[in-house]
Amino acid sequence: MDVKQIIGMNLKYIRYQKGLSQEKFYAKYHLSCKYFSSIERGEINIGVETLQALAETFHISMAELVTFDKNKIINKHRIDEKNC
Repeated sequence: MDVKQIIGMNLKYIRYQKGLSQEKFYAKYHLSCKYFSSIERGEINIGVETLQALAETFHISMAELVTFDKNKIINKHRIDEKNC
């Protein structure tokens, strides 16, 4: 698993913990749904500034966003009401 996928997995886990669809989650935090759904899927590289902004938004460390934790893998539970 590469770092893009790990960041995406961690963002998805945060969203799962809050019980929100992508659309509702990113609207709540005033983020671009289309852009961040691409991050969640591990499709794009993000800059350090974006990583820092995400960490600050969700009140976590940057390290938490880039650290793999097998307990945060969500693949059986679909929590999206509709994709972005």
